[in-house]
Amino acid sequence: MKLFVLLSLLFLSVACREADNTPVDNTTTPPATGTTPTLRSQTLLTGYEIIWGMDFLPNGDMLFTEKRGRIYRFSNGTATQLTGLPNDIDARGQGGLLDVRVHPNYASTGWVYAAYSSTPSGSQGARLNLVRFKLNGNAITSTETIFQTPATNTWRGHYGGRIAFDRNGLLYLSIGEGGSGSYGGATAPNQNSQNLQNPWGKIHRLTDAGGIAAGNPVLPGTTAPGTIFSYGHRNPQGLAFDPATGQLWATEHGPRGGDEINLVQAGRNYGWPLVSNGVNYDGTPVSASPTREGIEAPLYAWTPSIGTCGLAFITSEQFGTWRGSLLTGALALTHLSRAEISNNRVTNVSRLLDGQGRFRNVIQGPDGAIYVSVEGPGRILRLTAE
Repeated sequence: MKLFVLLSLLFLSVACREADNTPVDNTTTPPATGTTPTLRSQTLLTGYEIIWGMDFLPNGDMLFTEKRGRIYRFSNGTATQLTGLPNDIDARGQGGLLDVRVHPNYASTGWVYAAYSSTPSGSQGARLNLVRFKLNGNAITSTETIFQTPATNTWRGHYGGRIAFDRNGLLYLSIGEGGSGSYGGATAPNQNSQNLQNPWGKIHRLTDAGGIAAGNPVLPGTTAPGTIFSYGHRNPQGLAFDPATGQLWATEHGPRGGDEINLVQAGRNYGWPLVSNGVNYDGTPVSASPTREGIEAPLYAWTPSIGTCGLAFITSEQFGTWRGSLLTGALALTHLSRAEISNNRVTNVSRLLDGQGRFRNVIQGPDGAIYVSVEGPGRILRLTAE
């Protein structure tokens, strides 16, 4: 009898220890279905300079840009350079030919959109331009400039430059702070991001022709809506809509630390240069606290900075339990970052393809595969799940 009691107590002790070590799932949404994928990586093309923007035409051809001022059509395994781009592209600093985006109703409109920087003759500063154009074979035609900042970016950095369309066909353009330099703090010399009369440091919402979209917010100190959708942005180089909710997500570069994932909402202030989870490059604090009343805190912040660039949601069922995750490139820390999302919260962040180069952009293709552009040399990888 004593032996039976001792064995019973031993069994209960082991069972309790095993139960204590079992992870507890506190999520309020159903768990992801399917299997955990194993990535297969295929090099689609290589030998280029910095590949900044990528998008697909309805026939499956890919358009991609080189920062130095070239755009290509990739079709049936061959990349062909397109002719007819604007001749004022300025690729100095962080500028050049940036994002490219195909109109969601391309079959009926024929429009393709691109963002690029230029420096007007006689100016000391650069500007960001949003253009749309049509394709005639491999020639660019009918180019229109539909949005333009003032040419005040004298240090030629922090252009932003990402383009996204929502469900209603409205166009969103991210623009960095520009200006004379980047230094955080309430008395920082560059306050473009907080200046609501200035287009730098904002995310803009436009019609597909560049006009003010209906329903845009009326911001503090203004009496009518403009193109500004949100403000207080430092350098937002990732922009993507969650297909399941229609909500806009953005990633942006912090200073030394404090790269951000943000859920972007109309009329909200995202804080730069007043607050940050990072510090200035000289080590001085940006703010006493990373949060402040009236300012939206990021959903997630990386310290050290990963150099976040490009943004895409995984919707393809081939990726199993990764479906619904948010992918962003890491320039400084050379990997592809995957953020797990639940109820508009980032629940876990992990690394993929670590150490393979500076990841500049990521998109999901119409075939359900993930396409990433990596630097050194400039190349595009196609990622599928085994």
